[in-house]
Amino acid sequence: MTALLEVENLSVAFGATRAVDGVSFTLAEGETLGLVGESGCGKSTTALALMRLLHNARLGGTALFGGRDLLAADEPAMRRIRGAEIGMIFQDPGTALHPLIRVGDQVAEVVRTHLGLGAAAARARALDLFQKVGIAAPEQRLRAYPHELSGGMCQRVMIAAAIACSPRLLLADEPTTALDVTVQAQILDLIRAVSRDAGSAVILITHDLGVVAGMTDRVAVMYAGRIVESAATDTLFARPSHPYTRGLLGSVPALDSGWDEDLATIPGSVQTAADTPGCRFAPRCPLASDICRESPALLETEPGHLVACWKPA
Repeated sequence: MTALLEVENLSVAFGATRAVDGVSFTLAEGETLGLVGESGCGKSTTALALMRLLHNARLGGTALFGGRDLLAADEPAMRRIRGAEIGMIFQDPGTALHPLIRVGDQVAEVVRTHLGLGAAAARARALDLFQKVGIAAPEQRLRAYPHELSGGMCQRVMIAAAIACSPRLLLADEPTTALDVTVQAQILDLIRAVSRDAGSAVILITHDLGVVAGMTDRVAVMYAGRIVESAATDTLFARPSHPYTRGLLGSVPALDSGWDEDLATIPGSVQTAADTPGCRFAPRCPLASDICRESPALLETEPGHLVACWKPA
């Protein structure tokens, strides 16, 4: 398949700390890639770097999108790309939506800016998008402010804005975190449907492995700013190789587990110091030994399956 996005050695530094350190991956046209890992692993930072929305960070590496390097583009070029070619569903729609502007106007602004539509045509397009994403009473909701809508409705507004110009790439950053289970399922079905209809590629950022299993074609597992394992979704769930990946999968409760059954856990927490030598998972890894003082490279253990570990399963 044709590569839509090619990220090579992406780094994001805040002061002396690298939140993302040497991340590389490719994304094909129409493909869905899951970025998973604990909070603080660098998943959202990676997406925000691709959108060039980290104004106080130092960026390194390359991110070729349709042949253009997003990390080298100037701000006017990025403004033409954001919304038109790359849409983003932010983690918290309550903070991403402007509280003093009606939600219909916020969606209409996207199409007016990128498609050059007049006010009436932009409003009609916003109404059509509200209907497409399943917003009840769409004409009434066009005139609503964000605080007048539920969390699920605000997330639908965000999706409407993100897909308004049929982008080639959709970044979905924890799109169901603040929603109840029923609304989560509706939002995920909606993202799946709109990406299929538009032929958009998707980067789905989440810590929910159940979502990953049902939504993605490939998975990249991140830990402390680096990708430690990457594989096709079926392969990763069937044959996880990195101890961290196995720990994540082992911590998911089974449906038939009892209420008094203890969940498996990974001891410790994610390291934030980017200059720690060797494998960053070593302080928490039950298999760690002297060799783990050296940083393992991300190597292919089977076709399409990459692992950064001295002792892969």
